[in-house]
Amino acid sequence: MAAKVRLNPWESPLDLRKIKKLIELVEESGISELEVRSGDEAVRIARPVGSSLPVASAAVAVPSPSASATNAASQAASVPVRAPMAGTFYAASAPGEPAFVSVGSHVHAGDVLCIIESMKMMNEIRAEQDGEIGRILVENGEPVGSGQALFHLR
Repeated sequence: MAAKVRLNPWESPLDLRKIKKLIELVEESGISELEVRSGDEAVRIARPVGSSLPVASAAVAVPSPSASATNAASQAASVPVRAPMAGTFYAASAPGEPAFVSVGSHVHAGDVLCIIESMKMMNEIRAEQDGEIGRILVENGEPVGSGQALFHLR
């Protein structure tokens, strides 16, 4: 479902505050795409469809599992949390502040996991489901691509 909004042409050009509000509107409304035009400027905001991929896991009885077999099984049962956009990954809200999560942290749906800075905007990435952080796959300040796995949630 796409929504299109036209701004009043007498208003000032699009600025970052307006774009951030549009992003919040898309997140809150559940629509998948929003396009806004103002004069010669246009902004299109699209949410990735099915951002968390279903993961299949199988249980196999093994007489004495090795450490690598146990690690592989725990990864199969985990759900990757993927970056919805390209940008710079930040583990905390500001330099010197504690990280939002660490390995072993229990999170609930809606909890902030990290921030991705994209186009000079800070975007909070939130958990889509309850779980425990199994692995953190990127370092603070590292560039990430759209769809890249950031965490494993089990």
